[in-house]
Amino acid sequence: MNDLTIRPNFDPSIVAERATEHERIVEDGFWTKVRRTAGKVPFLEDAVAGYFCAIDPASPAKVKASILAALAYFVVPTDLVPDFIAGFGYTDDAAVLYGVLKLVHHHITQAHKARAADVLLKDPPVEEAKDPS
Repeated sequence: MNDLTIRPNFDPSIVAERATEHERIVEDGFWTKVRRTAGKVPFLEDAVAGYFCAIDPASPAKVKASILAALAYFVVPTDLVPDFIAGFGYTDDAAVLYGVLKLVHHHITQAHKARAADVLLKDPPVEEAKDPS
C-alpha cells in the first residue's frame, strides 16, 4: 500500500486549498512555537526535521501536505488537549506528529535531521521559516 493514499473521489483542489492554509499557519507560527516549547517537548527535533522535509522542493506534494497539516495542529493553540495543561497538553500534538512522521519517515533525510539538530542548538530565527534551502 502506498503511503498517504488519497481516496479517488477526493477533489484535489480542496486538498491543495487546505495544504495552502496549513502552510500559512505553519509559516506564521512554527518558529515561535519551537522557541516556546524548547526543552519542554521530547518530539521537537522530529517536528523541526519534518518542517525541513515539508519545505524541501524534492519532497512529494502528499508528504508536504501531510507534514504541514500535522505541524499546523502543533502550532495552533486550540486543539483536542489544550497545550497549557501540565503533563498532558502536548500528548495530542505528539500523537498527530508521530503518526504522520511515521508514515513519511522515509522522506525525512539525514540532511533534514542534521539541519534540525543544528537549528535547535541555537535560537531559531524568525527568518528561518522563509529559508527554502
